[in-house]
Amino acid sequence: MTRAPLVCVMGVSAAGKSTVGTALALTLGVPFVDADDLHSDANRAKMAAGIPLTDDDRWPWLDAVGARLRDERDSGLVVACSALRRAYRDRIREAAPGVVFVHLTGTPELLAARAGARTDHFMPPALLVSQLATLEPLEDDEAGLVADVAAAVGALVAAVAESLRQPLR
Repeated sequence: MTRAPLVCVMGVSAAGKSTVGTALALTLGVPFVDADDLHSDANRAKMAAGIPLTDDDRWPWLDAVGARLRDERDSGLVVACSALRRAYRDRIREAAPGVVFVHLTGTPELLAARAGARTDHFMPPALLVSQLATLEPLEDDEAGLVADVAAAVGALVAAVAESLRQPLR
């Protein structure tokens, strides 16, 4: 990857998007943004109450994610964003066509254990089931790669950074 990287670390809650995204941004030498910080107060309140967001709730948030990536296209940026459905990734790509998606995956058991161990997050573990049901993996025509979160963070980030330096599908 010769240009400044625009990366969206995606996946369900508890996949480690923020942890991996922060470490990846540091490795790539670009800023990091957690898309959770771009949610409206209303969205946060719904999720904290265990109510899944609707697409109408998500569109303005996804527009904000895409705009943030677009605004950093010259310097590069890593964003942690669930981006669970193809339509959501397409919405982000409308604003930031060069974004590459890094899909963090793991077994439902591992993800549930991680979600249950978190005490400082507004997203309750109960919403993991709805997120897994909503998830649409990257398609062959989407620029991106898949990384298994069972690996240690350092090894996972090193492998992702190396993959980003290679031509992607």
